[in-house]
Amino acid sequence: MKKITKAMVMAAGVGSRLGVLTQNTPKPLVPVINKPVMDILLEKLKYYGIESVIANTHYLGEQIQKRYGENSPVDIDFNFIYEDELSGTAGGVRKCMDFFKDEEDFLVVSADGLHDADLNRIITSHLESGCIATMAVIGVQHDEVSHYGVVVPSGDYTVSEFQEKPPVQEAKSNCINTGIYVFNKKIFEFIPQGIKYDFAKNVFPALLEAGEKINTYKIHSYWSDIGTVEQYIQSNYDALAKKVMIFDAPIRRNLDARYVLGENVKLDNSVKLLDNCVIGNNCQIGSDVVLKNVILWDNVKIKSGVRLENVVAARGAVIGASVKNEIVGPQKVLETVSI
Repeated sequence: MKKITKAMVMAAGVGSRLGVLTQNTPKPLVPVINKPVMDILLEKLKYYGIESVIANTHYLGEQIQKRYGENSPVDIDFNFIYEDELSGTAGGVRKCMDFFKDEEDFLVVSADGLHDADLNRIITSHLESGCIATMAVIGVQHDEVSHYGVVVPSGDYTVSEFQEKPPVQEAKSNCINTGIYVFNKKIFEFIPQGIKYDFAKNVFPALLEAGEKINTYKIHSYWSDIGTVEQYIQSNYDALAKKVMIFDAPIRRNLDARYVLGENVKLDNSVKLLDNCVIGNNCQIGSDVVLKNVILWDNVKIKSGVRLENVVAARGAVIGASVKNEIVGPQKVLETVSI
């Protein structure tokens, strides 16, 4: 069977639901246990035989271009296009058409997806199906379906209907779209040039209307889209618990915590780590500090005597007072807030 060696990564989104965490960091570079989620994705694409990648960028796109250009941490051929204005999920893929001009079939994935999906199985399912499009789907708890695009599969594993964030009582399935696709080049016939166009709203309904079948492949492994602060925090905790595979993850354990320490961390011996803790590179943690369920990005400073619980602190934050249930923005200084 033929191989697929080219992929597109959809990386143009703003990530507004992550609030201050994407204030000066594009969503694809938000770290999960100290590694940008797009690093994790590119490493997995390479593992599954993808040799060349193109990404569409927009919000803070220069950071993505710089990281994966020269001296990239991931050894994969990386290309990009910059979108002055967002053109939708399908519109972004349409702008990459020339990149795939010699390909019969190609992979498209979302830059904010953290997963253990077997891409080889998804690709094989696509090639065997003969369909223009294949989407990976996953089952979620029925009471969660209103947060997602619901896919109603038929008996032959193709799509019979889509429901966009339906009320729980109206949902016809608990299968949701994971944003992992394999397309045949014929997909470009269904994406007009120069206008904003989405797969869920425009392309997939048009395929069904034209009598084209959309293949589905149900994954049973870990998947998270890191779309909200809550999902972001849970994804870090899941990674610490090794529920999702991240290459070279330096996870440590003691009686009280699962944790990761970055490079050049100054950590006083009196510091106590509890439950789940991620400490980024170049962090400075003072004496008699207690960290419980805490995610610290790079260059964060925690002063002595502070207790943090359920806190995420973005790059460069300085915390000199005890806080609980707080998302601290980049470079922000907290000195007077208390539990």
